Parts: sequence; structure tokens; C-alpha cells
Amino acid sequence: MCGVVGIVGTSPVNLSLYNSLQVLQHRGQDAAGIVTVDERDNFHQRKANGMVTEVFSQRHMLRLTGNMGIAHNRYPTAGSSSAAEAQPFYVNSPYGIALAHNGNLINSRELKEKCKQARRHVNTQSDSEILLNIFAWKVSAIDKDIPSPEDIFSAVSGVYDEIKGGYAVVSLVLGVGLVAFRDPYGIRPMVLGEKITAEGKTEYMVASESVALDVSGFTLVRDVQPGEALLITKDGQLYSKICAKNPTLNSCIFEYVYFARPDSIIDGVSVYASRVRMGTKLAEQIQKEHNDLKIDVVIPIPDTSVDIAVQIARTLGVPYRQGFVKNRYIGRTFIMPGQKQRKKSVRNKLNPIPAEFEGKNVLLVDDSIVRGTTSLQIVEMAREAGAKQVYFASASPEIRYPNIYGIDMPTSKELIAYGRTNEEIAKEIKADALIYQKLDDLIASVTEENPSLTKFETSIFTGKYVVPPSDDYFENIEKQRSDDAKADKAWKDSSDSEQLDIFNIQA
Repeated sequence: MCGVVGIVGTSPVNLSLYNSLQVLQHRGQDAAGIVTVDERDNFHQRKANGMVTEVFSQRHMLRLTGNMGIAHNRYPTAGSSSAAEAQPFYVNSPYGIALAHNGNLINSRELKEKCKQARRHVNTQSDSEILLNIFAWKVSAIDKDIPSPEDIFSAVSGVYDEIKGGYAVVSLVLGVGLVAFRDPYGIRPMVLGEKITAEGKTEYMVASESVALDVSGFTLVRDVQPGEALLITKDGQLYSKICAKNPTLNSCIFEYVYFARPDSIIDGVSVYASRVRMGTKLAEQIQKEHNDLKIDVVIPIPDTSVDIAVQIARTLGVPYRQGFVKNRYIGRTFIMPGQKQRKKSVRNKLNPIPAEFEGKNVLLVDDSIVRGTTSLQIVEMAREAGAKQVYFASASPEIRYPNIYGIDMPTSKELIAYGRTNEEIAKEIKADALIYQKLDDLIASVTEENPSLTKFETSIFTGKYVVPPSDDYFENIEKQRSDDAKADKAWKDSSDSEQLDIFNIQA
């Protein structure tokens, strides 16, 4: 999962891009990058491994000049964690194009071969660089000094014909403007915002989540539609067109459960409101199917599940307590490269408050259970803190299948729910009872606010993929995503610790 931002303004956009990346930091903590375009059509770039505050210093920001730019936060789902694979990527032909994307292409191997046939070189293992070269290949068919909006939309249509997966893309084409597009199924989110300046001019912004608009003073206009491309010219004219064949919205439901910030709105749904309803429905399920549980207190696993746990406690009529203190400077554990590192990270990340557990029957609430490693350690910490009985509730259903559209979840064999019953999972994590949200209830938690949403990407629960992968796809991602593969990749990437310095690219 990554975060993307693009702005076409009437004044320098470097600070707005930086601020937006900061509030999208939850979408990627591995690397960050910004590319801007100045009035002479020169690119200026800074990208490196690290958090946003680590990558950009004052000297970098001062050199990121221009009224138009794109930005990216990364955690890797394809390729490695090398600084060379930080985004945005750049090619100098045709015109000069920079691009960043959120998501994952499931036919990247075939696309890399097509790049070779088109005499285009891909220098990294990142599918984002492949996507850039496919886009550049399609744009190269334009035989004009300055492409028209229809020329750009024709090129994007060609990209849709070639690539498969879930993606939200921001791109800069020199002499033209900002090009943004969303996959035909709307799996990965993207919103459009605008801001009216004191002079009455309109500035535009696209981003992965609406919260990125808020922090920079933009107003949410709408979601970018599935299969839609936007062109915002460098002089601020907005053009849009549905460029994909037969698009249909299948928003990733895990965005609402876990990834998106609660203050974001995605496809017309408040993430916060959807999580409150998840709590209500979980509580109703507990009342109906687990009324034998004597719950003394409800405690969330911070932070995503807090809103859910509050509503569970309110509906059940039992106390809500913050039983764990979180070290907010530790990254998310399920994307750590190895099992031992994850185990150590959980203990560093959370510390229990014994008084909230001592002698009580505790209901722990989390957004999901992936490998079960974190859940097991949390249950053990609750017992060590004095809990009498430990029950565990998950706001999402059983995760039995890997995600292939941009969430770096492990292979099926590493998922605790794969091939196990709920009783077996409860035993594995040492919980006295385990309650999973039902998929229908999860979907209803989202659609009650926006009934026009009728389809969702739920493959991690059902194994049904809206964009079917090739027969050998899962065998290949197992080689990339297993703990052994990640440990080996992390070792190799550790030798590439030198950050990429800022540079100017002449048009």
C-alpha cells in the first residue's frame, strides 16, 4: 500500500505536497519522494528511503520549485526496499514523464517483456517503473509537440488495455500537465479536490485519501471514477474521461477496516462512520451468539480498532478502557520482513497497563488477524498483566488468501486462518473465545452510508479475485513474500543504504 498526491497550483506546491505526504504516512513508511516542475519545464526531484520527515530537509524543499508536482509514500509490494526503487520514477522520452502509483500490477512479468519489445529499459524490480514505461510507450505514439487532452486520454486507454491489477496513478508530462487515473475496478482509492485562490483561480489536487486534501486547504470534489483519467493542464484546465472498457466499482473493503485514516472519505463513505458501524454489528453478534461470555471490559489494540471497540463497549453496556500504551514510533508489524523481527517489534510497540487487566474477563478488539503472531503476543501480554479470561474480536472476517492488488499480505500458508477452523485459530492465539466479523455485516457497515456501493474487492476473505491472476501467479508471489524471501531481500537492501540526493532533470 502506498500514498500518492498530485497538485497543479498557481504558486509553489512543495509545502502542500510535503504536508499531504505527512498525513498519508500511514500508507507507506519505507520511502518518500517528490517531483516538481518549474516554469522552465525542468523537473526537480528528491526521493529516498525513510519517513517523510527524514527524507526532506529545508535544503531539499527550497530546491523543489514549481507550481506543479507529484509525491509518493512507499511500502514495497513488488521489487525491494532499495532506495533506487523509491518513487516517483522518471523517463526523458517522450516529452519527459515522471510517475508514481499506489497498487500492484499482476501481469508485470509480461509487461516487462513488452517494454523490451518497445525498446524501453526497466532498471529495477518495481512494477511502478514498468507502468511508467508502458505509459511512456503509449504516449510515444503521439506525433505532436504538445499533446491534446484527447491524445493523452488515448494513451491512457492504451495503458488500460495492457495492464492488470489495482492501481491509482499520478504522472507529470512536461509541456502538458498532471495526468491521473484509477484502475477500471476502482480497487485503489483516489479523490479529486479543488481550492479557489484569493485571485479567483482554481487549483486542483488528486490524492489517495481526502485527508490529504484537508491538510492543504483543498475541498473534496469527488472520487476519481473507476477507469477514469484526469488531465489537469499546467495552466489549470481540468479535463476528464472514462478511458477503460466496462469499468465497475469494486472498492477494496480493507481500506475501511484498516488502511485509511478515520478522517478520510472514500467512495462517499466516512471511514470513521463505517468503523463505528463495524463495532455495532460485532456487538450485536456477541449478544446473539456469545451471550455466555462474561465481559468485564473492552480494550482495543491501538490505533485502528479504537473507534470499533468504543462502539462495542457502548452497545454491550460494559466499560471501555485503554489497556495498552502504544509506542507511536514503531512501524506496522505485519509488513516486517521476518517473523523474529515482527515478534520483537510487537513487544516494543505495545505495553499493557496491569490495572486494566487484573482479575478481569477482557474482550480485546483488533481490526484483523493476519499471521496471528501479533494476536498471540497480545493475548499473552494480557494474561501476564493479570487477565482472568481473554476473548478476542476481529473487525474483519477470517483472512485466508493473499492480497494481490497492493497490500503486502503474506502467502496463504503464512495466514493463520488458512486451513483452520475458528476453534483452531483461537487455540493458536491462546484466546478463550474468538469472534470474527461476518462478511455481510462488514459490507453493510460500509454500504449503509452509501447504498450505491454494490460490489467490493473482498478476495482476502473469499479467494475470489475481480481481476483473475495467471495460473502461476501465486507460486511467484510466494517466492517474493515468504518470510525467507523478505529476510534475504532485506539483507540485500541493507547494502543500499545511501540515500538518493536531490537532482535536476533538464527537459
